[in-house]
Amino acid sequence: MRILIVDNNVELCQLLEEYLNNQPDFNVIGLAHDGEQALAITQEDEYDVMLLDITMPYLDGIGVLERMRTINLQKRPKVIVMTAFGTDGLISRLTGLGADYFVMKPFRLEMLADRIRQFCEGNPSIVSREQASAIESTVNTEQRITKLLHTMGVPPHYKGFLYLKEAVLMCVEDGYFGGNLTKQMYPCLAAKFKTTSGGVEAAIRNAVLAAWENGNTEYIRHLCDPHCDERIPTNTLIIAKIAEESQIY
Repeated sequence: MRILIVDNNVELCQLLEEYLNNQPDFNVIGLAHDGEQALAITQEDEYDVMLLDITMPYLDGIGVLERMRTINLQKRPKVIVMTAFGTDGLISRLTGLGADYFVMKPFRLEMLADRIRQFCEGNPSIVSREQASAIESTVNTEQRITKLLHTMGVPPHYKGFLYLKEAVLMCVEDGYFGGNLTKQMYPCLAAKFKTTSGGVEAAIRNAVLAAWENGNTEYIRHLCDPHCDERIPTNTLIIAKIAEESQIY
């Protein structure tokens, strides 16, 4: 499957390109860092899937979708929108312009690859009700976790934001608790992000510290009550409490 990545975050583009090209069924045919570049590639080359960011210079993602409707393409690619702003109004507008699916930033690379396969290979109607329900459940959980991290005031540009989100998802899906953090979770995350267990632990700690000192401290106290008063909560406590809170819906 041929993929075009469109995002003004150069590092993210490179990360996605490396990961997707390592999948046997994917081939990244190009990177574009603004909407004009994306349209130029679209008119010169055919591909199957566009991974499209919304906020970009020169021409944003909405503008790309609007312009694509005026271009006479022999083959229209599937469009997966990557966004940190998943409001109902925005999603409705993008859907009306032809977006096929949405993923919330930050996201897991494995999840993105699965969504590309499930929604862009052949006819998406082959996805069963059970599969669709599982997909929706996972997406909703990721959105709730992202919202909780934003509410806490965890800086989204910190590496620890992504590591925290991944750790909480592991906790929700696989039940990693307590001492298993250092024995199982941290090494697993380190292997995934090509770093060390100590690096994962430190990044999460820095993110928690930043939220405690400059974010919504009162909310963090409430989230971790009664185990947290004036002390900064531990990584383990934060991960467990976010996992619990993300399931209370």
